[in-house]
Amino acid sequence: MTVYAERTARFVHTYFHALTHRNYRTFWLGQCVSLIGTWVQNISQAWLVLSLTKSPLLLGMLGLAQFLPLTVLSLFAGVIVDKFPKRAILMVTQTVAMTLAFTTAALVFSGAIRFEHILVMAFLLGVANTFDMPTRQSMNIELVGRDDLMNAVALNSMTFNLARIVGPSIGALLMATVGVGWCYALNGLTFIFVLFTLRQLKLSPFIRETRVGVTVWGEIRDGLSYISSNARLAQTVLFVAIVGTLGFNFNVLVPVLTKEVLGAGEATYGVLMSCLGIGSLIGALTIGMRSRSGPKLKLTISLSMIVPLSLVLLAFARTPAAAGVLLLACGFLNIAISTNSNSLLQMSAADEYRARVMSVYTLVFAGSTPFGNLFTGWAADRYGADIAFICCGALALALGVAVVYAYRGHGRREPLDEPATHQL
Repeated sequence: MTVYAERTARFVHTYFHALTHRNYRTFWLGQCVSLIGTWVQNISQAWLVLSLTKSPLLLGMLGLAQFLPLTVLSLFAGVIVDKFPKRAILMVTQTVAMTLAFTTAALVFSGAIRFEHILVMAFLLGVANTFDMPTRQSMNIELVGRDDLMNAVALNSMTFNLARIVGPSIGALLMATVGVGWCYALNGLTFIFVLFTLRQLKLSPFIRETRVGVTVWGEIRDGLSYISSNARLAQTVLFVAIVGTLGFNFNVLVPVLTKEVLGAGEATYGVLMSCLGIGSLIGALTIGMRSRSGPKLKLTISLSMIVPLSLVLLAFARTPAAAGVLLLACGFLNIAISTNSNSLLQMSAADEYRARVMSVYTLVFAGSTPFGNLFTGWAADRYGADIAFICCGALALALGVAVVYAYRGHGRREPLDEPATHQL
C-alpha cells in the first residue's frame, strides 16, 4: 500500500468510521442514490409550479401543503416510531414516495398536470415524510451503535448536501433538454434501489415497551416535558425552530430571485441551488471532521445569530455571482447548525425519549417550514424577493436575541462549551 493510500485509509477511518458498519454502509449507499433523485424532483417541482401559476404565493402554498403534515403529525409520529421495527416503517414510506413520483411523472407526460395535482401529491409526500424523518434519525444508533452515532449523523448530512449539489444540476439539465416529467420519473426509479438496500439490513431494532395506562397524548406530553426541563435540549430546539422557519425558504425565494431580480432562467437557477448545496456540504464536512469532540450548544447559538446577516445581504445581490457566494454562505451556516443540533439532541436524549425528541426536532426543523414558506411567498409576491429576505433576517435576529435573553445564566449551570453527555 502506498503512503498516499495509507493516509487516505487513515483519513476515512478517522472521519468516516460509521462506514465500517455493514448495516450503515448498505443504508448509506441507498441514500446516496435516493437523495440525488429527491433533489432532482425538488428543483423541478418548484420550477414547474412557478411556470404553471406565475405566482410566488402559490409556490409558498406548495411548501405549506408539503410540510403541514410534519407540523400536525410529527409529535404523534415520534410516539409511533418506537413501537414498530424502523426498517418496516421506512419500507412503507419509501414505497409511498415512489408511487407519488411515478404518478406525477405520468400526469406531466400526459399534459394533464395542474397545480391542484401537485398540491395533493406534495401533501401526501409530506405525510409519508412525517413518519420517515424521525424513523431515520432514531435508527442511526441501530445502524452504528453508540460510539459512531455523531459520525453517522454528520455523514448523513454530507450525503444530503452532496446530493443537493448534484441533484439540482441534473434536474436543470433534464428540464432544459427532455422536460420536467423525466425529473419525477428519475426520482421514482431511485426508490427501487432504496427498497432493495433496506431489505439487506440485518438489525436488532430497539422497540420501546408500551406503558400500560398511558395514552398517546400522555406520551407526547411526557416527551415535551422532558425537553422543556433540560435547558440544553430546549435551547437547541428553539434555535432550530428559528432557522427552520426563517432560514430555509430558498425553495420559494431562489426561483423568484432568479426570475424577477436577476432576470435569468433554468440554468442559473440550477447553479444557484448548487451553490447552496456546496455551502451545505462544506458545513457538514466541517462538523463531521470535528465529530469526535462532540456537538456543542454554543456553536448552534453562534451560527444562528449570523444567519440573519446572510439573509439581509442576499436582498442586495444583483448578479448571479454575488447571489451564488451568499447562498454558499447560507448553506454552510444552515447545515452546520442543523447537523450540530441534530447530533446534540440525539446524544443528549435518553434511549426511551430519543424518538420523541427527534420528532420534536422534525417538527421545528421541517414542520415549521410551511409557515416560513407561506410568509416568504406572501412577502415576495407583495414586495419582492429582496424585501422578503430582509424580513426573514430581521425576524430571525429578533427571535434569536429573545432566546439568548430568556436563557441567560443557564450557561453557568451547564457550560455551553462542554460536549453533550452520552446518555445512550
